[in-house]
Amino acid sequence: MKTLTCLSLPCLAALLLAFVALSAEESDSQRLVVLTFDDSVASHATFVAPLLQKYGFGATFFITEGFEFAVDKKHYMTWEQIKALNDAGFEIGNHTRKHTAVTKQTPEQIRADVEYIEQQCAKHDIPRPTSFCYPGYQTSETAVKVLRERGYRFARAGGAAAYDPTQDAPLTLPQAFDSKPDCTLEQFKAAVAGAREGKVAVMTFHGVPDIQHPWVNTDPEKFESYLAYLKEAGCKVIAMRDLAKLVE
Repeated sequence: MKTLTCLSLPCLAALLLAFVALSAEESDSQRLVVLTFDDSVASHATFVAPLLQKYGFGATFFITEGFEFAVDKKHYMTWEQIKALNDAGFEIGNHTRKHTAVTKQTPEQIRADVEYIEQQCAKHDIPRPTSFCYPGYQTSETAVKVLRERGYRFARAGGAAAYDPTQDAPLTLPQAFDSKPDCTLEQFKAAVAGAREGKVAVMTFHGVPDIQHPWVNTDPEKFESYLAYLKEAGCKVIAMRDLAKLVE
């Protein structure tokens, strides 16, 4: 009878509230992080992808044929390597054909550059992209309209803030971290800390390393320290397309 007394309605209510609070705390402790990689850099295939697989992380690779993609296969991926990334379970996103700022283009030019990458994906048996990255982080209402018409779900812009699905437009969502040579692990941790209360930390990287564009280079050893921290912190690391479940 003493046990039944303990399980009175007030006691049950208190236990339920404690359980809900604990569940919320545990849920918030698993921060949601999206890893993105721009510009079709060769190290995405040779270094980044194998390391991501080691840690069991998802990611989105934003593909462009800009820069010296067509002729420099030492520093830029082949479409066969891009296909292999897709086959390994990573998301292939659209970064436009020429990597031209959309603010400098007509609707027809934007549409053509976006459609070209879609056609290349189809040619190589890669699913049509639903995630986009603005070249140079510059956005425009015209580009958003084109992306919406073509069925894109998410598009990454610039900034330095966690993505809040209740406040931020999915076709101009912000990045929380933009990796540069002088970035530190502490800065990366601070960006991850923003992924709370339903917010998501979207991280931007270029090459690891990025020989042709040293101003956006990430040192491989430093990059691995970032991934090790995500693992240690128990973060859930996904591709941008996986945000669809969160938004829905």
